[in-house]
Amino acid sequence: MKQEYEKLGLKAGLEIHQQLNTRKLFCECPSILRTDKPEYTIKRKLNPVIGETGEIDIAAEYEKSKDQTFLYQVFSTNCLVELDEEPPHEINSEALKIILQIAHLLNCKIFPVTQVMRKTVIDGSNTSGFQRTLMIAHDGFIETSEGNVGIESIALEEDSARKIGSENNITTYSLDRLGIPLVEITTKPDLKTAEQIKEAALKIGEILRACNVKRGIGTIRQDVNISIKGSNRVEIKGFQDPKMMIKTIDEEIKRQQECIKNKSCKGEVRRALPNGKTEFLRPM
Repeated sequence: MKQEYEKLGLKAGLEIHQQLNTRKLFCECPSILRTDKPEYTIKRKLNPVIGETGEIDIAAEYEKSKDQTFLYQVFSTNCLVELDEEPPHEINSEALKIILQIAHLLNCKIFPVTQVMRKTVIDGSNTSGFQRTLMIAHDGFIETSEGNVGIESIALEEDSARKIGSENNITTYSLDRLGIPLVEITTKPDLKTAEQIKEAALKIGEILRACNVKRGIGTIRQDVNISIKGSNRVEIKGFQDPKMMIKTIDEEIKRQQECIKNKSCKGEVRRALPNGKTEFLRPM
């Protein structure tokens, strides 16, 4: 089977987001998901502004044209930081210690200096319009039975607000999840077989569970980027169930082979389904 993957030119890499088991990253609020009714809601619109380049982001300008409204559910466990009505507090030192431990276990080089950066967010999942993130480490590796797999980077970032639903151009989010510390781990595209992809995912998961991370549904989100010779890279989201990993890869290979045959290969973002197949989300 390994020879078949080599002939196909399979190339893949993982991207993993794991919540840390601490308070939130830039305030003292607890990282608790709420199931009760919110105390109140606030309403916001997307208002694009000029960025560091001196221009308005094209994607943000396009989203503004949709004239969407965002409703945010606010609980007693939220504060003004999550409402973007107060500057972020000092960064969570416990979260920093945990992510440094993870970086060491993944054999990474720690950046001697880092700073908080902003990633523009245009879907309303962050009240500030951007996500705060810090690059922590780089150039690590894990060992697998088919050779080492490089760890490209490790970042510490804040989780997004939790989407409740959308109706009549109004999207509702809960602020209970916004600001929970996340470790983001990206591997290099060193994965060459479906079995190695699964082994690497389980290995990284084992390392994460050795540290103080949250457990349970929704606390880890894993994606895989995959391509074969002659096809464009496809990102598959929701790839965290070990029982469907190999089948999902094999089904995606078949799909990409059909795309090559029909000369319709495109970079896409897809979502893993329980039957091992994937469904289209958007162009990459």
